[in-house]
Amino acid sequence: MPVSRRAVVGFAGAGSALVIAGCAKAGSTALNSPQPTDPTATSGATSASATPTTAPVQLTTSVSDGATVPVDTLLTVTAAHGSITDVAMTYTDPKAGAQTVQGTLAPDSATWTAGSLLEPGLTYQVVVTGQSLEGAPATTTTKFSAQSLSLKQQIFPTIISSGTVGVAMPVVVKFDVPVTDRAAFQKHMTVTSTPAQEGSWGWLSSTEAHWRPKELWAAGTKVTINVDVNSVPAGNGTYGQKSVTGAMTVGRSVVLNADLASHYMKVVIDGALVKTIPITGGKAGFLSRSGKKVLKEKFAALRMNSETVGIPKTSPDYYDLSNVQYAMRETDSGEFVHAAPWSVGSQGRANVSHGCIGVSTANGAWLFSNCIVGDLINVTGTARGLEKGNGWTDWNVSYDDFRKDSAL
Repeated sequence: MPVSRRAVVGFAGAGSALVIAGCAKAGSTALNSPQPTDPTATSGATSASATPTTAPVQLTTSVSDGATVPVDTLLTVTAAHGSITDVAMTYTDPKAGAQTVQGTLAPDSATWTAGSLLEPGLTYQVVVTGQSLEGAPATTTTKFSAQSLSLKQQIFPTIISSGTVGVAMPVVVKFDVPVTDRAAFQKHMTVTSTPAQEGSWGWLSSTEAHWRPKELWAAGTKVTINVDVNSVPAGNGTYGQKSVTGAMTVGRSVVLNADLASHYMKVVIDGALVKTIPITGGKAGFLSRSGKKVLKEKFAALRMNSETVGIPKTSPDYYDLSNVQYAMRETDSGEFVHAAPWSVGSQGRANVSHGCIGVSTANGAWLFSNCIVGDLINVTGTARGLEKGNGWTDWNVSYDDFRKDSAL
């Protein structure tokens, strides 16, 4: 981009040397030569020393005055032959009013760097104050604008993970516009936890990224999420619309081990087996998916209609249940753990459902009160596998395989 260099011209004086010399022989007078009025002039020469020149401080911004620049411009200011004493970078937001951009001054006061990128379509003013090596002050002002962007050029991030969650909860971030340059965004997306745990990002698609730890979260872990993508280029002429932060707390460890071959579910809380529940799963033609699933949603009551999972009214397997109690979602394709009082006679004995895991109303109520979003539901005992992305399937693959979907 064009760079303007504005030098503040200082004052410098230079001394001139004055030499007076004379020559004569004792007892004689030099013809046609003026005689010195100072008798000491005949005995030698004198010279005044030169005054050193002081260079003015040069203050330079990385953006030209009057320019229009991309929103991913990170403004810097430099000083030569002196130092920066203050930088005031401001703009006016139509809704929030006057705003100041914070920045960082280098230890030698020779460089200042803005702490954020630019907001589209807004005008900025940068007033820089500095001083020369001998303390002579100088000031320079730059005004410029950031490029305008349409809504289609701006990507809005949303953090799904929040509140108190189970030990299998991934950090889920969604984007309303596809991210072409995933690596550029991922460099500005961080997850930190206390206690710290190793983990990685993995992109489910161009509009959804997950972060999971190598092992299940430790109970009680505090997690902070920072998606600092405001004005970060995402490829194809798009940029992050804003930066967002989030947090979640991991509750106690709850794991549901549902074995559809034995027709029982073992509930493990904080490493201890606390309850064994008779269950039923999907019958032939509607097998439940085996795999490590994450509880996504909870409904005290939910209408379930078979047409939403591809079973039409004309099918003998059609159903439309208006008040299914204690439904906890396992997959996006429609598998739930829920109360199924109509199948109590088969629970613990046979799989008779259309893919959901059915339990008694009493056991459904107990599970509903003891489980939260993010708990692990480990289903085994069927020949049907869990498809990637059918729910939060981050734990259905090894950590090394999950990391293959990282953009970095």
